[in-house]
Amino acid sequence: MPSVAGEVRLQTMQTDMLPLTFKKTERLCHRSLIGELFDKGVSFFEFPFKIIYLQLDAKDSLAAEIPAQVLFTVPKRNHKKAVARNRIKRLMREAYRLNKAELYTALQSENKQLVLVFIYTNREMPEYRQAERKIKQAIHRLIHDITKKTSS
Repeated sequence: MPSVAGEVRLQTMQTDMLPLTFKKTERLCHRSLIGELFDKGVSFFEFPFKIIYLQLDAKDSLAAEIPAQVLFTVPKRNHKKAVARNRIKRLMREAYRLNKAELYTALQSENKQLVLVFIYTNREMPEYRQAERKIKQAIHRLIHDITKKTSS
């Protein structure tokens, strides 16, 4: 069984050397975009996540080199302690960071930009492997939805 460092090296080679970073420009921070996302966005469930996304035209406010901006949130109703909420968000960010390359290549090939939010809906603390598996499934579903809307 390969080590974690071996897995990261393997993923780096598979993604045509796309950097495995999660920069400030990839985080969704603009209140206007967040409001528009929650008002006009399309949502689906990939338990334990609710994903809301909104496709943007190339002329909209995202920088040209950034295919997607992401927001991670954990409701205070389900996790009272900030330590628990922050840990879950950290797990979600890490899983997304390591698996975003496929989404980015799909968005760039379709010439689309995306804003999305991952909302953790479960009351239990997730394990990293479970969170990563579900985020991968959500990314695959996003890619399917994006390519389906473009082809029809």
